[in-house]
Amino acid sequence: MTAETKKLTQSELNRLTWGAANILRGSIDSGDYKNYIFGFIFLKRLSDRFEEEAEAIMKRELEAGTLEDEAREIAYEDPDEHAFFVPEKARWEHIKKLTHEVGDALNKACYALEEANAAKLEGVLSGIDYNDPHTLGNAKARDTLLTRLVQHFSGIPLRNANFSTPDMLGGNYEYLIEQFADDAGKKGGEFYTPREVVRLLVEILDPQEGMRICDPTVGSGGMLIESAHHIERKKGNPKNLSLFGQEKNLGTWRTCKMNMLLHGLPDARIEKGDTLRDPQLLEGGELMRFDRVIANPPFSLNEWGHEEAAVDGYGRYRYGLPPKTKGDMAFAQHMLSTLTHEGKCAVILPHGVLFRSGAEEQIRRGMIEQDDALEAIIGLPEALFYGTGIAATVLILNRNKPADRKNKILFIDASQQFEPGKKQNKLRPEDIERIEQAYRDFKDEERFSTVATVETISENDFNLNIARYVDTTEPEEELDVAEELAALKELETKRDEAEAKMNDLLKELGYAA
Repeated sequence: MTAETKKLTQSELNRLTWGAANILRGSIDSGDYKNYIFGFIFLKRLSDRFEEEAEAIMKRELEAGTLEDEAREIAYEDPDEHAFFVPEKARWEHIKKLTHEVGDALNKACYALEEANAAKLEGVLSGIDYNDPHTLGNAKARDTLLTRLVQHFSGIPLRNANFSTPDMLGGNYEYLIEQFADDAGKKGGEFYTPREVVRLLVEILDPQEGMRICDPTVGSGGMLIESAHHIERKKGNPKNLSLFGQEKNLGTWRTCKMNMLLHGLPDARIEKGDTLRDPQLLEGGELMRFDRVIANPPFSLNEWGHEEAAVDGYGRYRYGLPPKTKGDMAFAQHMLSTLTHEGKCAVILPHGVLFRSGAEEQIRRGMIEQDDALEAIIGLPEALFYGTGIAATVLILNRNKPADRKNKILFIDASQQFEPGKKQNKLRPEDIERIEQAYRDFKDEERFSTVATVETISENDFNLNIARYVDTTEPEEELDVAEELAALKELETKRDEAEAKMNDLLKELGYAA
């Protein structure tokens, strides 16, 4: 079996692509790995797939009686014949021959690819600078490093025919994103939410075919992709979802765009920019509305845009302006304002939003009293997220609560539902199932969940600290007084017997008084 037709397993593909990190390690900062490795994977994948398509087109044309030169021109030069057209300078056969000024040639290849596929790739590859002396060193160092990477990826076949399952490349991308986040620590946490946490939120929101799904702080796109996986698990068609996102960090935006394309979700609309200061997902000058909104915004963001929010033209802050130095409830209000009349939202926030006073208390009160929009609060275990040991909470917002949930909020204390780890704790499948089932049941469960009425919450001055509502203390074991006295008497008898034996032994030894 040749390299071109070799079938790779998921673990083999993961090992091969992650091997590129060993080439970069020690040469550049670990936080920059992903830009270059993702860029190489994307270049190699598009080129390999282009060649695979071209060969199939050549065969088709020759069988139809087309002359070989004409068939070759159709196969290799007609953009309409390809999902992505790869110009000659961006084809791997050209790239792998490079030995000098490799960075400049790679940059030109990326620009050519974008120009040929502007609608799908604009800004995705051109933002990666393979000729950057500050990151990759002087000209000689750049050529050496990039040539090693080219040689490494030349040994990784990325045609469809090389994959043992259809979404292997998407699975590989998710694996690498997790590895990069782990390698980069706190910096990695800026663009990645652990997939178990994402799975929990998606299972609770239960998106359906035909829905619009949005992540306004989309990061690398894991929540949108998991929504598509959720549809697949239910034997539906993920392409019947409309996926939307916005991301402020341009490098992370590129990662997300590539992620969507490699997962076969090219129609996902991922915008660049600051969601709070400059929302881009608009229709007719108004905020777009979504059936499901899901996000893990940056915790307690300082300088989030308080001044702009004071004159917000989209009506997002109807319950009040969040504090200048904590943007948590700004994200929550933005998300709530983008829901349809029957929409639901899951947002990960720090616990402080549940009990901090002042503006945030006013916002909590408004969400609950004015619109009855807060359906459930879930306390997660500590140390689930990269770069922070603090525990987080999930707010479930619902514009259309069922009748039996109106004017009530479910509190779930899932702080002990995890598998301990050295660096991070992890939600297990059984933890996800238990939390999701508690949300579905919406009832009291001893030391785990409590349904509280708005009246009770009002009596607590809208303090939503989970410990106020879910008592997790173990009950003291009741003592059977008669049984305990009998046990004590038995011990006293044994003591007396032992003392008598000791006295007898002392007498035998001549120590008697």
